Amino acid sequence: MEGYRILEVKQSVFDNNNRAADALREDLKKDRTFLLNLMSSPGSGKTTTLRRTIAALKDEFRIGVMEADIDSDVDAATIEQTGVKVIQLHTGGMCHLDAGMTRQGLEGLGIENVDLAILENIGNLVCPAEFDTGAVKNATILSVPEGHDKPLKYPLMYTVCDALVINKIDVLPYFDFDMEKVVEYARMRNPKIEIFPISAKTGEGVDAWVDWLRRQTNAFIGK
Repeated sequence: MEGYRILEVKQSVFDNNNRAADALREDLKKDRTFLLNLMSSPGSGKTTTLRRTIAALKDEFRIGVMEADIDSDVDAATIEQTGVKVIQLHTGGMCHLDAGMTRQGLEGLGIENVDLAILENIGNLVCPAEFDTGAVKNATILSVPEGHDKPLKYPLMYTVCDALVINKIDVLPYFDFDMEKVVEYARMRNPKIEIFPISAKTGEGVDAWVDWLRRQTNAFIGK
């Protein structure tokens, strides 16, 4: 009796996606377009942070934004008001974007005249972290009301991200949030992660975050 075979389907899916992501990064390098993958849980302030970021950089870079959601176009309508190129991506119920979906989004956006492309990923701390989108850098936002223990509960998100934006520091007095602990926990997962405490509402701390993104973009596109 021959028996049965075991196929590691999930690993195969990841391997195929990783190759597609690497190919996309190569194409982005040729096109001189920097792609940032911005992730977080729902309600962390991604769109508000993105609006602050666009306002600070739109005179320096040609910016395009891809808004990913299971449904609705609320975020795309909000970002359109900033005057940059924007496209809404609907995933049809999927909780993440992979490299193939991201490539489709970039083709729909049109990056011929885009220096800085930003993917606002679906609000979720699990699935988006598992799939390489082909972005040059990954960033995640953690808001103060979510608590300082998230790097312990969702380790992969903080492992794959190059930058952590800690948003809503204006409400620190009202929440039991330990800034030293969240920094410690995040660096347990990723010693090299860059950390930026900000208030997207008031603008406090945003300059440091924007400067990091500016430097990363310039280095990649050779500006």
